[in-house]
Amino acid sequence: MEHKHALPVKDFSPYEEQKGEEYMSDAQLEHFKELLLAWKRQLQEEVERTVHHMRDDATNYADPADRATQEEEFALELRTRDRERKLIRKIDQTLEKIRKDDYGYCDQCGVEIGLRRLEARPTATLCIDCKTLEEIREKQRVA
Repeated sequence: MEHKHALPVKDFSPYEEQKGEEYMSDAQLEHFKELLLAWKRQLQEEVERTVHHMRDDATNYADPADRATQEEEFALELRTRDRERKLIRKIDQTLEKIRKDDYGYCDQCGVEIGLRRLEARPTATLCIDCKTLEEIREKQRVA
């Protein structure tokens, strides 16, 4: 039975673990490096499309309602672009962790983050337990 996992990159297959394979083997590290690089390229293409779209669609509307609608659309696109840029920075930081052989382990407690969690979120720096605790603490601070 084949498992389908939601990967952040289109047309990228999940890692097929070999029986008895060591966690964060060279093959796994190479897989995540390729996944991150493909994700980064995809994000960069989206940023590029946004820039072209905004440049091509920058029309001076006479009608204030049309102008307001366009400004709102551009503001939304700029926020999206800002999120993409931050994600690209996070991908670069993650690639650096792979380069330093420090990838796949929780920054707080040091346990394995796990292949499936990393497949879903390749830039994860916390295991699911530490991430859950962080979210609970965050909610308590807000409340």
